Order: sequence, then structure tokens, then C-alpha cells
Amino acid sequence: QVQLVESGGGLVQAGGSLRLSCAASGRIFSNYVMGWFRQAPGKEREFVAAIRNGITYYADSVKGRFTISRDNAKNTVYLQMNSLKPEDTAVYYCAAEYYTAWRSSLTKSTNGYDHWGQGTQVTVSS
Repeated sequence: QVQLVESGGGLVQAGGSLRLSCAASGRIFSNYVMGWFRQAPGKEREFVAAIRNGITYYADSVKGRFTISRDNAKNTVYLQMNSLKPEDTAVYYCAAEYYTAWRSSLTKSTNGYDHWGQGTQVTVSS
């Protein structure tokens, strides 16, 4: 089992930047595929980004603005968010899936991850 704790959310003006962090504990962090999802009020949780063995995946809506990275020595995955827009406002969730259970077809699906953090709020004002 792995435990995930997100941090770094907050209120920022449009065009600004934030960096989210997700600290993992409990198992060997490097064995996990890590992802970020977000959920806006009244909407379903949607994929933002994922990272596996140095390969990154992004939703079209954030490509070129967001960057996912990980530091296995610190058991942490990051989401650098630049050029933020009001439509980026959401609760951002960190997710993890053990590499043996990971399915490439589910990289961008909530069904592809068994472990979730509690979320961190990101609000972008116009």
C-alpha cells in the first residue's frame, strides 16, 4: 500500500504559476506509475498528466503549460503549472498504480490507478 499527500495548491491570478507536490510513503516509490487528475465542481474527475519510467503523458488541455516530474530519492512527484487559466480551477489529485498492475490503455483513466491522495485546491482568478 502507498499513501499519497498532495500540497502546493492555492489561489493564483490567471497567467500565474503553481507547483504541486505529492509525497508518497509506504512502498518503493520508483515502482509506481504516478498521475495527476483534477475535478472541478459539478464535473467528473479528469486526467491531467502521468509519468512512467521517464515517459510523460498529458491531457491536450494542459500540454505545453504543465510539466510532470518525479524525484524518486524524495518519493515525490511534482506538477509544475504555468500560464494558468480560470478553467484550470479544480481540486487536484495525485494517483499511483504499481507497475505490475499498470495498463497503458488506462493511463488517462481514473480506473487505471488504485491509490489516491486527498486532493489540493487550485483556484485561478480572472
